[in-house]
Amino acid sequence: MTVCCGLIIVCSKKPVPLRGISVDVQVKGFVADVTATLKYKNVEEQAVEAVFVFPMDEDSAVYNFVATVQGKRIIADLQEKKQAHKTYDDAISQGQEAFLLEEDESSSDIFSCSVGNLPPGEEAEVTLSYVRELPLEADGAVRFVLPAVLNPRYTPKDQEESVTASLPRVPIGQIPYTLELSADFQSAYGISKIESNCELTPVQYTNEDKTAAKVSLGEGYKFERDVELLVYYEKVNKPSVTLEAGLPDAEAGSLMAEPAVMLNFYPSFPEVQEQSNRGEFIFLVDRSGSMECAMNSEPNAPLRIQSAKVTLVILFKSPDLCLFNIFGIGSHKDFFFPVESMEYTQQTMEEALKKVNEMDASFGGTEILEPLQKIYKTAGRPEHPRQLFVFTDGEVGNTLQVIEEAKRNAKNHRCFAFGIGEGASTSLIKGISRAASGTCEFITGKERMQPKVLRALKCSLQPTVTDIELKWTLPSGLEPVLLSKTPSSIFQGQRSIVYAQLKGQVNEGTEGHVCLEYKFKDDVVTNVIQFPLTFPKTERPTIHRLAAKALISELEYGTDADSEEVKKRILETSLQSGVVSSLTAYVAVNKDSKKPVEGPPMRVNIPAPGLFMPQMCFMAAPQIAYCRMACDVQLCDSAATPDMITFESEAVYDAAVCSFEDGTPSAAQEAWISPAQQEAEISPLIRLISLQKADGSWDLEPELASVLGFSEEEFKGKNPDPSIDASVWATVLAVIWLHTSCPDQKDEWELLEGKALAWVKAKAGASLSEFVKAANELLKGSVDPKVFSL
Repeated sequence: MTVCCGLIIVCSKKPVPLRGISVDVQVKGFVADVTATLKYKNVEEQAVEAVFVFPMDEDSAVYNFVATVQGKRIIADLQEKKQAHKTYDDAISQGQEAFLLEEDESSSDIFSCSVGNLPPGEEAEVTLSYVRELPLEADGAVRFVLPAVLNPRYTPKDQEESVTASLPRVPIGQIPYTLELSADFQSAYGISKIESNCELTPVQYTNEDKTAAKVSLGEGYKFERDVELLVYYEKVNKPSVTLEAGLPDAEAGSLMAEPAVMLNFYPSFPEVQEQSNRGEFIFLVDRSGSMECAMNSEPNAPLRIQSAKVTLVILFKSPDLCLFNIFGIGSHKDFFFPVESMEYTQQTMEEALKKVNEMDASFGGTEILEPLQKIYKTAGRPEHPRQLFVFTDGEVGNTLQVIEEAKRNAKNHRCFAFGIGEGASTSLIKGISRAASGTCEFITGKERMQPKVLRALKCSLQPTVTDIELKWTLPSGLEPVLLSKTPSSIFQGQRSIVYAQLKGQVNEGTEGHVCLEYKFKDDVVTNVIQFPLTFPKTERPTIHRLAAKALISELEYGTDADSEEVKKRILETSLQSGVVSSLTAYVAVNKDSKKPVEGPPMRVNIPAPGLFMPQMCFMAAPQIAYCRMACDVQLCDSAATPDMITFESEAVYDAAVCSFEDGTPSAAQEAWISPAQQEAEISPLIRLISLQKADGSWDLEPELASVLGFSEEEFKGKNPDPSIDASVWATVLAVIWLHTSCPDQKDEWELLEGKALAWVKAKAGASLSEFVKAANELLKGSVDPKVFSL
């Protein structure tokens, strides 16, 4: 029996050429400059070609690649991609050692490094360098992530298979290479703390005013999960301008020859009480097999699909959604309301929640393009702006087509995208949100999905900002040229970054002003930054490289990306700046080899971590199957049979064969997911939220009494005014319980509280103060009556 398995699973003690990775991270403010060195040693008896495919945040600007063999440094050339491949292939055929670094054609967040013709017993190192902007989290943390996990990405039928489909993977704990990482942080305003999802050495401050600090990973760390560093600065929301002089040896008139500027804006709006809920809210939920995997590798971690379901419950209760619909997506689709979005009522909310509770991850592979096309073909209503929320683990092979579809329909909606779990495609999540003027979030490790989704929901409820302009005031003879677009959308608490060149004569000591101006409701708002025109020289032209990456991305995702003129500009920008693009690649050849390597080298694919192998986690064919195994050396390739994998029981073997044959998970497979994962504990907060009605109220019912910790008789007996609708008493109790029992999760319930307060104030009238007093006494709370506007 033939099994079509797109994942090579390796449980092997055989040495792998990649021995270790060493990473140095330099963070200045909101920019990271990273140097990663990959150390290889060939322990085979013949020459090898080692290929390492790895993830990279799509905003990373890779600008340098160096190989070191027998003490000799070989600096790679950045060439047009076809030429780079020819250079590499010619060197291999001639028996020379060669090195290639390139961005994958299917997605800009996948890179591959090839080390070709490494002779037996020889060691080599390759070093790549990149810079990237760092995002700002809701709690004020600046976040750096070194990604390790590259999940297999499902490719729809009739399309070229993703490079990730055939990557070898090993279970957690069996990664054959280690990671060394050191990180230095600098901030002019001081560093308060540094946290990580991995074990770190204690933070060392390298100066007295705590504006510089360093940390490193513990010794012998296995690079089997993403490494996340969170640094907290003393002042994080301060607008800033960073200027950088042009390079003296750069070609005149090129991007690198002129001064570059990076503008960081933190727009703020006038305080407004009302939020816009006149919208159509569509929730696109990934129900592919990979969503049945856990959020992280911790024991009894919640499943991705379970976290998405809990999040949907909170979303449904938070605002009045006006019009809404839910699309479950995978190899096939499930639309809650097939014809059109429905009006938000108690009945439609209950119908939707019932279907949410029944949702599972049994829809095969992640196909997003077709559902998006169906949504966009459905006519919207001008008076109800369309807000699209996409929940996915991002394991998609046709990323570019999905982004292009979102871009074509950008005028008709805003898109808020969420990458769930480690390994989610940054190209997909960032791409569709950027294309449709929304925001994006990534939920990894032990992070809760709900706070990040509610943060985005608040953005979607914010009145749309219009007439966004950048206005410059510069000395005569100096002209700004934008390298990235003016922001197309602005949200409260969200940073906006703009890159530009300054062309013309620069007179040191003069000043410039730049104003980000926009219209918010009926008000014109201005954010002005004043800065001295002083351009410090630097050995590392970080701002220029980031600006080049921004320009390349704008061109690659632009409407004319396939035109020869645009391709020519992408190529020129990439070659001038040294920043890798989709059209270029780095290549290095050791031309001083004393003895050419004989014969074609043996290809060895470097394994990646199989993050979810500790449990059984199946995806429907032709997707990937993560198989729990007890084996020494077992390989499963695209032509493998089940006999090549050693399963722990015959029942599991049969279940695996069944899943491959008919494309659906079986009951036997479900047994491999722990009960704690199958039945995630429902917290009292979620129980309370699930009881709220569409109008914002709660009924006086036994289930509510149970959540609040009282008997039904005591619950009803403390009602201070039985002549008023009993739901008023229940709703006041629920609101005060939220404040007393879940203050740390306010960002998850403050929107639904606002709906409850509006309802209860309209119903209770002058008696509201008595209800608040009685509820505080019953719950032993001290909630300020001002919460109820009393």
